[in-house]
Amino acid sequence: MGETSEPATGAFMIDPSAPKERKIAIAALLVVTSVWGATFIWMKQALNALQPEIETYGSNRVVGVLVAARFAIAAIVMFVFFSKGRAALRDSEQWRGGAILGGLMLIGFVTQMIGLDEINPAVSAFLTSLYVVFTAIITIILTKTRPSRILMFGVVLATFGAGFIQGPPHLTWGFGEALTVVCAVFFALHIIYTQKITQQMDPIGVTQTSFAVVALGAVAMTFLLGGGRTVDEWSIIFDDGVLIPVLCLGIGGSFFCLLLLNMFQRYLHPIQAAIIYAFEPVWATMYGLGLDLVEWSAWILVGGGALFLGNIVVELFTHADEEE
Repeated sequence: MGETSEPATGAFMIDPSAPKERKIAIAALLVVTSVWGATFIWMKQALNALQPEIETYGSNRVVGVLVAARFAIAAIVMFVFFSKGRAALRDSEQWRGGAILGGLMLIGFVTQMIGLDEINPAVSAFLTSLYVVFTAIITIILTKTRPSRILMFGVVLATFGAGFIQGPPHLTWGFGEALTVVCAVFFALHIIYTQKITQQMDPIGVTQTSFAVVALGAVAMTFLLGGGRTVDEWSIIFDDGVLIPVLCLGIGGSFFCLLLLNMFQRYLHPIQAAIIYAFEPVWATMYGLGLDLVEWSAWILVGGGALFLGNIVVELFTHADEEE
């Protein structure tokens, strides 16, 4: 176990002599998952409120407007409160990093939201959680090393737990499911490249530029699809039942979560970070129970227990390997 974990970890320049930062990173990423768990509900609320507009303009154009608004809000908040964020807009290196992370996020969020319009949040949460598996696969390909058995065991437990927390997922493998799998691949790539880029660049600066890239990319996508040419189309974010979810997505799901992610994920192996992120559907299920959107079943304990066990095992054995 120890001999296989070392090369993969070293390939991502993880500093084993920073146990305090590691513990803070784990706590920070768990907070991220708790907020991300609510984003499924916020996105579904916004899309449900915009069904007439989706019929008029098409789902792709409406999603483009929502993604542009979400990340424009995040970019504005970053610009107002962080001087490093403002300085990054004049730094070409930060724009290069932001272009990579922002491009991956743009494809991930757009495919997720278009898919979510056709499938329920539970199926979306499960398919999105496949980024844990994709992160492991892509890491193996890029580093040409095999992660430790403990990490791979954690991947299996996390994927099972995320997939079965609301019972065996009812998949029809239609267009919505296929798009959400694409979303999972790009989220996995985002996790891996976040690891590389935030170790080389200032996390606050690259967060600012990545938000700007996503917002501008979503605007461009909307125009390319033939939309965004009237004030009415952009003003849909102010419709009843839309503005509050979009503000929550922008401030909570994007600004708060992605800033924490960029600041702290670099202290963990990307596969371990992906396993922690798999807690997202656990929070989504808990919020769904509180809002009577999800019915209680024993699968919640099974899935949640598998995720919890996977994270505990990975953290305990990884820490023991580092001490050894």
